[in-house]
Amino acid sequence: MSRTTPPRPLDTTALFPQLAPLARTATRLHPRPGSPSVHDSSVGGPLLWPADEPWPHCDEPHEGHGANAGPSPANVRLLRRHRAAIEDRRRREPQGPWATREELATDDRLQADRPWPQGPVAMLPVAQLYARDVPQLRTLAPSEADLLQVLWCPFDHPANPRPLLFWRTAAEVVDILGAPPDPSVIQFSDYLPEPCLFAPEQVTEYPNFLELSKELQEQLGDWHRWRAAGSAVDSSYEAAPEEFYLNHLSVSPGWKVGGWSNWGLTDPMPRRCPGCDTEMDPLLTIASTEWDGGSESWAPIEDQAGDTPPLPQGNPPANFTRVVLAGGYGMQFHICPASPDHPYIELIQ
Repeated sequence: MSRTTPPRPLDTTALFPQLAPLARTATRLHPRPGSPSVHDSSVGGPLLWPADEPWPHCDEPHEGHGANAGPSPANVRLLRRHRAAIEDRRRREPQGPWATREELATDDRLQADRPWPQGPVAMLPVAQLYARDVPQLRTLAPSEADLLQVLWCPFDHPANPRPLLFWRTAAEVVDILGAPPDPSVIQFSDYLPEPCLFAPEQVTEYPNFLELSKELQEQLGDWHRWRAAGSAVDSSYEAAPEEFYLNHLSVSPGWKVGGWSNWGLTDPMPRRCPGCDTEMDPLLTIASTEWDGGSESWAPIEDQAGDTPPLPQGNPPANFTRVVLAGGYGMQFHICPASPDHPYIELIQ
């Protein structure tokens, strides 16, 4: 499997030379449904976890404690299979019926009251990335580490799942944990990733408009400068050409490593290392969608050609992982360039 981002509509630095030194490389991960093993870079797949290392559990307070919890991971997976079957029947037989009695009974069962978990909650595997698949990780990882693993608690803390990052040297994991524990229930099915494999691809990014100098912001907001690109620029952006830059030329959407931070839920805020006060660098972005209505030009050529199974109804656009955070935003991890051993921070944007 491979995914190829279409060329950008125009050469950004030809119109705005001051952007050239701000270019950064990002690795778009392009997660797509698959059957990963512990030796694959993946979303929601099994982790290369040492058998003699305890599986992480969350023992912190969870927002919403006392209310009914969500379904078990096994029931979420079952419900997803049923819904995929229903959507397939809907496409093949528009007149229906689409749901079986078993599928309807499953819906009813998942609506029943479920008790809040007592005691620590087993964390869910979210992603793992091998540096052999994403070489950019070697510039971000601690010395000798070649594997990044992400887990999170499937309950709100206070409004999003609480993540944990682990760096490893894959060759040091000899005995692998065979059956990590699942939480008995999860708060939201959106916190359970669908197993996906990655198709990493490097692209060039430029900063979000709000992170640019005032001078560059003024240049990007001047429609007369954009007219030099001719038909490459959609004239519907004439009233706000900076939106063209934001949607098509700056920060790529979707899951990625490195690059520039995305902003939208808030204005840019300082990302200072809690350990040494150094400005932190983007490490990993976990996204609710691979692209949306404003960023469709980033959709890979293969997907535009129809080389992707149809998604179930009700998901955000291009939501292959089934992860949805804060109603459609993403979780961005930042690490300290002075020392990857310093604490990381995460932002929802």
